[in-house]
Amino acid sequence: MEMLEIRVEVDQEVMSTVEQHLTKLGITNGAIVSVIGAVDECCVSNMPLNNPKEDILNIYKEPLEMSGTGEVRDGKPHIHCVLSREGESTLAGHLHWAKVSTWYVKVFVIADELK
Repeated sequence: MEMLEIRVEVDQEVMSTVEQHLTKLGITNGAIVSVIGAVDECCVSNMPLNNPKEDILNIYKEPLEMSGTGEVRDGKPHIHCVLSREGESTLAGHLHWAKVSTWYVKVFVIADELK
């Protein structure tokens, strides 16, 4: 299996850009083995204490360093990430969207199968 690199550039959104590349490359299932980069705003969710089937969505509009892993299922990326921000605090959760305005994000994928 070959590891593929998807680069998300300035003025792109992470999840939609990754999904477009997956479709173009014919990747329907696989592992997202690494996510590395920085975003300028994003939406991350966590589960409420008493209901693991719901999401609490949190939007952050600030520069954040990002790392993560995940999977590709049925052509859709699913990324869990850790974000660091000023003051040495971290945030973590399921990534819904992230905008790149200053730096870039790299997503490394190993495909289980190709179309």
